[in-house]
Amino acid sequence: MHDIEPHYLWRDSYVAAHDHRSPHYGRTYDEFRFTNKIYNYFIHPQWDEFGSGTLYSKIIYVDYDEHVAIVELIGEWNDCLGNDILFLKQNIIDPLLLEGVRKFILLLDNVLTFHGSDNCYYEEWYEDLINVNGYISFVNVSRDVGDEMTATQIHHYVNLGAHLEVPNWRSYKPTNLTRQVEMRLQEHTGTLELP
Repeated sequence: MHDIEPHYLWRDSYVAAHDHRSPHYGRTYDEFRFTNKIYNYFIHPQWDEFGSGTLYSKIIYVDYDEHVAIVELIGEWNDCLGNDILFLKQNIIDPLLLEGVRKFILLLDNVLTFHGSDNCYYEEWYEDLINVNGYISFVNVSRDVGDEMTATQIHHYVNLGAHLEVPNWRSYKPTNLTRQVEMRLQEHTGTLELP
């Protein structure tokens, strides 16, 4: 896992550590010292911790004018034991909401497992966006992770499913990925709004 880097080809457009409005503003990274782990496996030092012991993130793009944030995740998403959604909501999502972001694209290619609990924080996030025409989209969710999320009833609050599989998203520019996600949402649901 140590060689899985967060997507870096958009760094000419956005770097969270340089964005004074980002929750990761001012962070520095040691490219040679690996300190963060998911269980016994070191992960690449570019991933950002946000309170979870098994899930890490990278805010790879934010456009405040378009109100969109793209966040890549890696690890085990554990709401049951670790309440990861609480940490994600409080430490990543809420600061971005305060800055006017209302369109959230979460890239879950590297989320290996999901252990659900209740869906209260997803419902809260949903309610934060319902009156501002926002959306939450989980892109590239594996079948096992998607099945567990659906069993936990998260799909009532976030968009996820086969229609949001974009296997070649790294070849897009951030605005093109946003358009691709919005086009798929519109084709699948007839709207860009929340489920």
